[in-house]
Amino acid sequence: MGKGPASAATSLPGPVVRLRLLVADDSPTVVEEIVSLLEPTYHVLRTVQNGVALVESASELRPDVVVSDFAMPGLNGIDAGRKILEKGLCRAVILLTMYNDAQLIGAAVDAGIAGYVLKADAGEELIPAVQRVAGGERYFSHGIAGAQ
Repeated sequence: MGKGPASAATSLPGPVVRLRLLVADDSPTVVEEIVSLLEPTYHVLRTVQNGVALVESASELRPDVVVSDFAMPGLNGIDAGRKILEKGLCRAVILLTMYNDAQLIGAAVDAGIAGYVLKADAGEELIPAVQRVAGGERYFSHGIAGAQ
């Protein structure tokens, strides 16, 4: 009896659950571009435009991954990311920035930030970066390999 259609149906995997993201950037245009890039694959819970709102939203929503710009009002992306990670509010934080700077990368790593993606590389690298950091790995844009 265990080989009929009913037993085959019970062995099917459950629904695929998309990772839940929180996105922060002080530019509404950049936020739109990031969301349009991420939404087909991931679920963007909310977007915010400053570091204080980022920490508050992470506390409220408990996203899987936070994607944050560095230069924002209130708190920068590294300081906001550090607070979020210290409170255990998400699995990982990715800094999405235009700055290819060794000191900034070092500060991000020291804060526990798992991903560092250059905005110029986001179209190719942001989706795999989210997947990798959500799985506990680190991700750094190929364009900054020499800066590490």
